[in-house]
Amino acid sequence: MTGILGKKIGMTSIFDEHGEVIPCTIIEAGPCFVTQIKTKENDGYDAIQLGFEDKKPTRVTKPLLGHFERAGIPPKKVLREFKGFDVSNFKLGDVIKVENIFSKGDIVSVSGNSKGRGFQGVVKRHHFGGGSVTHGQSDRVRAPGSIGGSSYPSRVFKGQRMAGRMGNKRTTIKNLKVVQIIPESNLLLVKGSVPGHINCYLEIHKESK
Repeated sequence: MTGILGKKIGMTSIFDEHGEVIPCTIIEAGPCFVTQIKTKENDGYDAIQLGFEDKKPTRVTKPLLGHFERAGIPPKKVLREFKGFDVSNFKLGDVIKVENIFSKGDIVSVSGNSKGRGFQGVVKRHHFGGGSVTHGQSDRVRAPGSIGGSSYPSRVFKGQRMAGRMGNKRTTIKNLKVVQIIPESNLLLVKGSVPGHINCYLEIHKESK
């Protein structure tokens, strides 16, 4: 498996050769720069660290600034490791573009942080059915109900589904099909939706068919 970093631009729809509408997500995939190469001899495993999207040098710490200077590239906002590359074919500062990895018809998995929904109740967060609206109950419609008896177990079990913060968790959508690549704009169009809001950063991994 190989992959690339990208940014979610939005959603659109295109027509295939049969005239059917395909809803798809537009991802600005790359160009990514090789910022570090890890090998089994030095690190215990083979991997390549990729950097994506420029960042102002004034907003980078000195150790990280030296990290980018060794690679001979400007500072990057996002750094991620990818396994599966043949590390012997790369050197620091190499550029990886979307057309170097993906082609039309490939199957990919896309990982990113899901949209944050804030503090939500159990009905929205866990799809609880809510309480009865009869027999005089007026304020129990969206309540969670009992969370543990007082005599037994006399406590709330760990993992009990309750209200709380919802979303903003790392999510992966698998088996997405690449429907189009626009190399001159570094755009990758995949069928269906991907996690996160517009302009969120994504990891796109190529899956074996």
